[in-house]
Amino acid sequence: MIYLDYQATTPLAPEARDAMLPWLGGPEAMGFANPHSPHRPGRAAAAMVEVAREQVAALLPSGGRVVFTSGATEAINLALAGSRRKRLAVSAIEHAAVLDTARAIDPGLAVLPVDGAGLVDPETALPADVGLVAVMQVNNEIGTIQPAEALAERAHALGALFLCDAVQGAGKLQAPSGADLIALSAHKLYGPKGIGALWVRDGVELAPMIHGGGQEQGLRSGTLSPALCAGFGAAAKLAAACMDEDAARVATLWSAAREVLSRWLLNGSPEHRWRGNLNVRLPGLDVGRLMSDLRDLAFSAGSACASGSGRPSHVLKAIGLSDSDAKASIRLGFGRYSDFGELMDACERIEAAAAAQGV
Repeated sequence: MIYLDYQATTPLAPEARDAMLPWLGGPEAMGFANPHSPHRPGRAAAAMVEVAREQVAALLPSGGRVVFTSGATEAINLALAGSRRKRLAVSAIEHAAVLDTARAIDPGLAVLPVDGAGLVDPETALPADVGLVAVMQVNNEIGTIQPAEALAERAHALGALFLCDAVQGAGKLQAPSGADLIALSAHKLYGPKGIGALWVRDGVELAPMIHGGGQEQGLRSGTLSPALCAGFGAAAKLAAACMDEDAARVATLWSAAREVLSRWLLNGSPEHRWRGNLNVRLPGLDVGRLMSDLRDLAFSAGSACASGSGRPSHVLKAIGLSDSDAKASIRLGFGRYSDFGELMDACERIEAAAAAQGV
């Protein structure tokens, strides 16, 4: 199997796995201890959680705090609901975690359009009474990098908060410096599933969404997993150290893949994008048949969260594609552990299978 779905999830880094193992030990190791307990094993686990928090915080701007959550979806819900801002504006290509939550809070929310390259215009109109603006850093389907800092300035000028879903950008790009709230997920940066974080700028007040013991800074009740925190922290530390190397690697992979798939049309900006995401289309392509013919290649016809819905991607529709062109698109994702030869083999086989369809 050749894995080309890095936007859905990334492989667990060996360093992250090694960091987790001591906290998954048996009774004699005491690594299973509850980090909220006052005894010595509990205090040891709590100390490790704080080390992990600092490692994650190193990926984010100064002047804020990291709140651990079960993942980015919970972080986004905490940001949107906890901010208690009733008038919202979000981009048309946000992840469902933002779009659906925002609609539940503000059924009349303002949806900010994108251009044909998948970018929000920094000068786009915002409601005068807007309380919170949410625009992601890197789109999960087409890889476009948004002008987050400029949009944050616009939001602040109207007295609004700015939330950035940085799930696809954290650990790969520098964090958006103007954001007030930043959501991220460990398993998108080579860490474990089941843990994420919300970065909250100093001075921003949130109401808790999950009530109980108030363990996580009063904002998120429930027992933290020391193992998940350790894996997240180790993955974040590694991402910070490997950021330039990882970017150079995906740029090389991107260029080589584009040469093989040269006749395929690119979805999203060719310049303002994370090059670990290659979303392309071939008019007339039967993607279902393509995926059936290439069952030992793990790639996507869209977001993993929307797979099987049968609906054309809302992201591809937002950039102006017809239903047929949106359904003739595929997404290839690659990263730190992708093999150059395997990627070339996969692209050549995708091209050959498409040609066999007569498109």
